[in-house]
Amino acid sequence: MTEPQLSVRSAKARELAYRLASRERRTIAAIVERALEEYEQRHSEQTPPGEFYRDLQASCSSDVDLDAVLEDHRAPHHGIKL
Repeated sequence: MTEPQLSVRSAKARELAYRLASRERRTIAAIVERALEEYEQRHSEQTPPGEFYRDLQASCSSDVDLDAVLEDHRAPHHGIKL
């Protein structure tokens, strides 16, 4: 029985995989597997956007009156001194 194959139509991806395989003296399959495992691990820890914004809204749900904040810190400018 033959091994499953993955076909990549990107010349850039193929060249990069070939260069890495040559440099690290591994097979292209090993390079691709390692890259995909690292990608999965890095991106599986992230929270989906919808959940992230729901959590953010729940933790920071206080409403701020920006006009009041600006008015409190606003001071007249007397111009330049000549």
